[in-house]
Amino acid sequence: MTVAHNHIRLVLPRADFDLDVDFSFPARGISVLFGPSGAGKTTILRCVAGLEHAANGRVIIHGETWQDQHSNTFLPTWRRPLGYVFQEPSLFSHLDVRANLEYGLRRVKAAGTGRNNLDAAIELLGIAGLLKRRAHQLSGGERQRVAIARALATQPQLLLLDEPLAALDYARRREILPWLERLRDELSTPMLYVTHSAEEVARLASQLVVLERGRVVAVGAVAEVLAATDVPVVIGEDAGALLEARIAARDTQWHLARADFDSGSLWLRDNGMAMGRKVRLRILARDVSITSEQPHHTSIQNLLPCTIESIAPDSHPSQALVRLSCGQSLLLARVTRRAVAGLALQTGKAVWAQVKSVALVE
Repeated sequence: MTVAHNHIRLVLPRADFDLDVDFSFPARGISVLFGPSGAGKTTILRCVAGLEHAANGRVIIHGETWQDQHSNTFLPTWRRPLGYVFQEPSLFSHLDVRANLEYGLRRVKAAGTGRNNLDAAIELLGIAGLLKRRAHQLSGGERQRVAIARALATQPQLLLLDEPLAALDYARRREILPWLERLRDELSTPMLYVTHSAEEVARLASQLVVLERGRVVAVGAVAEVLAATDVPVVIGEDAGALLEARIAARDTQWHLARADFDSGSLWLRDNGMAMGRKVRLRILARDVSITSEQPHHTSIQNLLPCTIESIAPDSHPSQALVRLSCGQSLLLARVTRRAVAGLALQTGKAVWAQVKSVALVE
């Protein structure tokens, strides 16, 4: 049997429910563990870190076995090449930022390599100007960036982040999110990221693992999971799709920007985004309608030719959730069952999607 490069299999009895998960995740990017409080997210991180011992478990990271009950393997935490970032940064108050960062180097055997890695983390997280400050002189977002850099200084094969923004107010979360996006895009180290925040899922996730009472109910690339109809995943206010796009044009007269994706384009409100900037777009199912012919003379400006991939019952018997493929991208549309019958909608049929609203994820 072929074993995935990064694979987690854990069975652990709990007081309220049994944790029983089995999933793989990519060798780079942010794999988000998403679910309500008490779903088992932090327990998974603690087991991966070796802080809790799931008697029935297997943890393989970068092809190296950290735990396997069949071979009686269990590496203690100090032998697992990982970095762990908690809700609270836990910086040493009597040390300045530079000394806090250098403390992390004690785990690195090759001092020169560790120093180079720390310098790269300082640059990547933009904290060079903070090195002489004490912890109490930092904002919450700055403290968390220092904590992440300290974890990266150990050259981890895996970075664990347990709700790193949960203790921050809205302004501080907005401050640190772009830095986390930079980690996702530029860092080769895979990350397991725990959250129950819809905003963090939409902005950060490369891979999404959805948990409910200790079980994995959905796993895969974030766009694929969010556009699923068999187990609709609602993040925030409604089910919807996530598109990767790039700002390609600007209509200054009407204050609009055009975002191009792999098989089309969408107009949205211009917020002054730089040309060529990569963006994520969130389109809710309730904001997509379907027509069987190309519409004309309509106020809806975003029209996309699509093909119906599937039609599934929605939460109310009067409605259906339709999954549409627009080239390589996916959309969800919520329509009435009467509309499905009236338009003779079925899998494989070519239709037009009318997108009434597009939200820039930022």
